[in-house]
Amino acid sequence: MKLYYSDVLMPRKACAVAKHLNAPLDYVYLELGKGEHKTPDYLALNPNGKVPTLVDGEQSLWEADAIIMALAIDTGSELWPSDRRAQVEVMRWLSWNASHFNPPCGALYFEGVIRPRFNLGPADAAQVETSTAEFRAVAPVLETHLKKRDWLVADALSVADFSVSNALFYAEKAQMPLEDFPAIRRWLDRLSQFDAWRDPFPTR
Repeated sequence: MKLYYSDVLMPRKACAVAKHLNAPLDYVYLELGKGEHKTPDYLALNPNGKVPTLVDGEQSLWEADAIIMALAIDTGSELWPSDRRAQVEVMRWLSWNASHFNPPCGALYFEGVIRPRFNLGPADAAQVETSTAEFRAVAPVLETHLKKRDWLVADALSVADFSVSNALFYAEKAQMPLEDFPAIRRWLDRLSQFDAWRDPFPTR
């Protein structure tokens, strides 16, 4: 297997899960600034021209959440739970994250991390204000859920935790307003005990 990645937001969760599972794969780093994700060879693997992409034999799998599910299933890990009800719960949180939580988190990440890294100019103040308000509107759902539990699903670490927490690693740089969400911060403290969550990217 090969995992095509770069050290940006979406590949972060794929690399974290792969490292946590010690998955047997080779890592292929793409220089986004050089357009290596837009070459014909790469577009043949991922027509979106984005990272990450997992190539396993003849299968080319894109979308980070699909990749982390595949890695957990293929390694027989309970990060993808065996219980059907827990599987549905994992999917619920992945869907909630994609539809509600990641959009404001990703926007704040772009303004606070990507713009300075790639010299894209100053942060868009209006976008930051809008995304911060959206974050405050949706984060209470996660906060309430975590108040009396350690993990998102069945009180056990799962791919849902890796996925939903992904952008929050950059909370300080991206100025995500976590100060009003103590349960989320405790959850992040628990996740930070895992080497793969703190430092997911392989040494190049």
